[in-house]
Amino acid sequence: MTHFWTAGPWAPLAALALLSCCGFGSCEASRTSGSTSEGNRQEQGPSSLERVKRGWVWNQFFVVEEYTGTEPLYVGKIHTDSDEGEGNIKYTISGEGAGSIFIIDELTGDIHATERLDREEKAFYTLRAQARDRLSNDPLEPESEFVIKVQDINDSEPKFLEGPYIGSVAELSPIGTSVMKVTASDADDPTYGSSARVVYSVLDGEKFFTVDRHTGIIMTAVADLDRETQDRYELVVKATDMAGQMGGLSGSTTVTIVITDVNDNPPRFPQKMYQFSVSEGAAMGTPVGRVIATDADMGDNTDMSYLIKEGGDLFKVSTDVETQEAVVSIKKPLDFESKRTHNVVVEAVNKHVDPRFVDLGSFRDQTIVRVSVSDIDEPPIFQPAEGTIMEVQEDAKVGALVGVVTARDPDVKNKPVRFSIDRTTDQEMIFHIDPDSGAITLGKILDRETAGWHNITVKAVEAENHTMASHSAVSIRILDVNDNPPELATPYEASICEDAKPGQLIHTISVVDRDEPQTGHRFYFTLAPEASSNRHFTLWDVKDNTAGIRTQRSGFNRHEQNVYFLPILVVDSGPPSLSSTGTLTIHVCGCDTEGAIQSCNATAYVMSAALSPGALIALLVCMLILIVLVLLILTLKRHRKGQRMAEDEEDMRDNVIKYNDEGGGEQDTQAYDMSALRNLYDFPEAKSCDPGPDLRPLPQWVQASRVAGGAEGPAAAMADFSQFKGYIRKKVEQADADLSVPPYDSFQTYAFEGSSSPALSLSSIHTLSTASEQDFSYLSDWGPRFRQLAGYYAPGNPEEEGS
Repeated sequence: MTHFWTAGPWAPLAALALLSCCGFGSCEASRTSGSTSEGNRQEQGPSSLERVKRGWVWNQFFVVEEYTGTEPLYVGKIHTDSDEGEGNIKYTISGEGAGSIFIIDELTGDIHATERLDREEKAFYTLRAQARDRLSNDPLEPESEFVIKVQDINDSEPKFLEGPYIGSVAELSPIGTSVMKVTASDADDPTYGSSARVVYSVLDGEKFFTVDRHTGIIMTAVADLDRETQDRYELVVKATDMAGQMGGLSGSTTVTIVITDVNDNPPRFPQKMYQFSVSEGAAMGTPVGRVIATDADMGDNTDMSYLIKEGGDLFKVSTDVETQEAVVSIKKPLDFESKRTHNVVVEAVNKHVDPRFVDLGSFRDQTIVRVSVSDIDEPPIFQPAEGTIMEVQEDAKVGALVGVVTARDPDVKNKPVRFSIDRTTDQEMIFHIDPDSGAITLGKILDRETAGWHNITVKAVEAENHTMASHSAVSIRILDVNDNPPELATPYEASICEDAKPGQLIHTISVVDRDEPQTGHRFYFTLAPEASSNRHFTLWDVKDNTAGIRTQRSGFNRHEQNVYFLPILVVDSGPPSLSSTGTLTIHVCGCDTEGAIQSCNATAYVMSAALSPGALIALLVCMLILIVLVLLILTLKRHRKGQRMAEDEEDMRDNVIKYNDEGGGEQDTQAYDMSALRNLYDFPEAKSCDPGPDLRPLPQWVQASRVAGGAEGPAAAMADFSQFKGYIRKKVEQADADLSVPPYDSFQTYAFEGSSSPALSLSSIHTLSTASEQDFSYLSDWGPRFRQLAGYYAPGNPEEEGS
């Protein structure tokens, strides 16, 4: 099938395409079978591809967009070689827009566009053409696919899709510094003509910025952009298509360029001098005033530090990190009387200096802070202010002068000062002070050996204003006087061996002296006059304040004399020289061959208390064995006890204990005889204040009743039952009349065994009730253990009981 484009404004282009196709030699097309019936596929044979000889092939049509005519726009013509013009062939199209956007004349194969097309919405349409027999509707050739391309025209202006734009550039940037890039998009076909070729230009702001014509990069046009003068610029950038030629469409956008700060401005103080006033009594660290230097920059470029160039002896400066202010404060105490005005030079310096702009000048500034000191009423000042040290001999008399303290009023008026001693520091009133002169004198005798130093506090006040007071520490050192004799240092005992050799050093003695002479101690040793005839020991002065004791002979025997007393005279160097006599006790001891002392009397022996490791181990083993034996014994006892308890629990015997004595309750242990519980058949009579009639014990009565019942019959048994009632009544009367028993009755009860027990209740209370007709004959069936109890409740003659 041949496609013709025979009409329309693009006929020259079709002809050119035809020539191009013919220039390639033979022009053939591959014909692909469409979606026909299965029978048609079988007729085509095993292969679905055929090579068909064509005059020329044109499978692409062009239609101009935005057609505004009233008639359908002719697109092209489809024609097959088998069409001889007889009207036997019908042409059809299918695919995108077929029948709606594009229609075809069935006889001629002419294709028209019925709607206005927009290439920016859809650039091409793919359709399929089919030639069929008009009568049979059978396809004469396979479907042929072709494309209708929408030909572009310049109908879309450039658009800045990302606008408006915001960029930034540092101030003082050199010319040509890139700021940012803007991009405009044109919906026209970039491959056809110049409809999509965009160029850029600056409409507003071209004095300070330029834009690259082709890339859209905005650059600085001047080098003196100053943020402090103008911190932002508004540009209008235009984009024009058709490469800027006449008739091209254009679009514009707004570009905001922010000028960022650089540190190109030094700090500046608004004033060259500031004046402040402060009291001379202000404490150190008290703020005097605040000054601030301004910086036209912003952010970190305004950070600055302050320092004092002059006047830093009495003042210091610090920076408030929040307000960037310089805080001038007191470094040392101020004195109005010494200097009333101080000039402090404060300098402000940028912390972050940009080396690119150092040639612009010094990035620092100075100002003068004048501080005026105001006068206040100050307390007296001691001289020296840090305190005084005085000295006095310990043998000084009462009233002797120790020293003089000095204080003055620092104010201009120089008022008189009065002195006193803080008695909390001198509670014994050892010292006195003259209130006018400040002379300190002794109030008591001193003793250096008791207290070598005395620390007192002197108070000075203004005579006219006692609230103005100050204090000073006075340390008084007591100078030593030789008033204590030397004494032998402990120990006062020494030991020698019995076999000591003559001239052997047995002991070295030293001396203590409570005095402390300024030239140091020097002691002299000699034997006391009463020991001058001593023939056993000699004294050797070593000349270093010690002395040695040597033996004069050998052959000491502790059994003859085991102790020697040696008096020693010690003299110090004074002045004046003092002496004392001390006695050294020397023990004679027995020693081994190496000279180690073994014993110093006949009965004392030195024994080693240390035990060998083997002995310690043996002792520990014995202790462990004893512990194991004790544990075994305890375990056996507990085991035997458990067995006895188990046997007692298994032996469940019924024991009925009877006694005829009324007790006073559980807490009464004196009202009845415990021996009665040990005999079941021989109970003694209850104690009674009144003898009364003879009453037999209950067991005897029971036996008698049983004998009488066997001999005399039921009548005798009933008589015995009445006697039992009389017996109980008599016992109650005796208990009520007896003052020795507790004032309450003892009531004995038996536990009820339950409704299912055949024994029911064993209480004797029911026996005395009117229900005497109960039958207790079943007790005889309980076995020999209850035989005696069954006899007590054996049935009697009702007639006898009634009589």
